[in-house]
Amino acid sequence: MAKNNLEGSISHVWLHIFLLIFTVIAIYPITWVLAIAFSGTQEVAIASAGMNPSAWDRIRTALPWPDQISISNFVEVLTDQPFGSWLLNSAIVATATTLLGVFLACTAAYAFSRFRFPGRHVGLMSFLVSQMFPGTLMLVPLYIIVVQMLQAGNSFIGLTLVYATTAIPFCVWMLKGYFDTISVEIEESAVMDGASRAVIFFRIILPLARPAIAVTALFSFMTGWNEFIMASVFMESEDMYTAPVGLRFFVGGFLQQWGYFSAGAVIVSVPVCILFMYTQRHLVSGLTSGGVKG
Repeated sequence: MAKNNLEGSISHVWLHIFLLIFTVIAIYPITWVLAIAFSGTQEVAIASAGMNPSAWDRIRTALPWPDQISISNFVEVLTDQPFGSWLLNSAIVATATTLLGVFLACTAAYAFSRFRFPGRHVGLMSFLVSQMFPGTLMLVPLYIIVVQMLQAGNSFIGLTLVYATTAIPFCVWMLKGYFDTISVEIEESAVMDGASRAVIFFRIILPLARPAIAVTALFSFMTGWNEFIMASVFMESEDMYTAPVGLRFFVGGFLQQWGYFSAGAVIVSVPVCILFMYTQRHLVSGLTSGGVKG
């Protein structure tokens, strides 16, 4: 028994070492971004190894640690650059995408879960098939619809519609699977008490589905906050750029402002991290329960 316990402990040690190595590999690029952001300069090479570098100099240049720590890049990117307005644009688009996407996904998923109507299976399969293709495949038809037909190019409304279109299929499948796990008897009891379908949906089903709604809201927000390709195509004027599109102009063919780029990237990641930490208690239950039934 003791021998088996010792072998199990050794295997766990090697497993932890393996996971630790890959964790360091994953975090290493992020630490470089943080180091450049807090370096106070626009240079990528934070530490210099000199003409004849020693072994320690080589190690020091490989470590993501700036020669001096400064927040000047963060201050300047928010004051001297139009990055603050780009952040506001991203917040408006991401918030609108979240509200629209979650509302439409909740109503559609509830209908697919509870009602039996012609085209139900085809509709679900259409949502699933749409997720099998890359988002760039939809770029041309979306551009034709939004810009040429709806005349909503270079506007928050047009970009919100585009993001909601790409986020809704996943959200519908996610919420539909969670609604399937909620007992129908709860709704039948509410109907016997005189509750309408709207009251059942808003006062009973939605509160019970809070974990799944948190997951879909996080996904919808990240879709509108981090997306770059569609925003760069639909937003033509500089004052309408979102934060990911604005970051591109800090590193161009003739100018490389890596300090501003890194500081802006750190600032952009903060809201998503905060939202993730706030909703993390719902993530596991929402994902696992949503995958019980199809």
